[in-house]
Amino acid sequence: MIPPEALGGLVSYLYRSTQIHLAKQLIPYGIGSGQFPFLMTLYCRDGINQETLARDRRFDKATITRAVTRLEQAGYVRRVRDEGDRRSYRLFLTEKGRALEPEMREIAAAWSMMMLTGFSGEERRLLMALLERMMENATFLPE
Repeated sequence: MIPPEALGGLVSYLYRSTQIHLAKQLIPYGIGSGQFPFLMTLYCRDGINQETLARDRRFDKATITRAVTRLEQAGYVRRVRDEGDRRSYRLFLTEKGRALEPEMREIAAAWSMMMLTGFSGEERRLLMALLERMMENATFLPE
């Protein structure tokens, strides 16, 4: 039995392993592992407000700004002033960014499949349900 206090270490190990793997896979695209989650979000929510992205992904605004700036410099994303709130920006994929979607999804899927090797279908469903519950629990933590 794993003691409850070991949970943070296990989650941290998985996070670091993921970051290392992504960093290697993303080199040909000039994307860092830190930009990857934001690019993946835009594939589902193109045009999202930068502040909403920060809130929903639970990153501070400075982190979002740095990541978006790098994606913008690489030609994958463009910022457009929000017509509803001139102080903020909406984020849109460029054609170059949209063209990468199949490859980015494949990188994410291949990593997930490798991580789930040896898990039955039921174990996968249970793991996802438990992780989602943990995310909900973490959402209620004070910021």
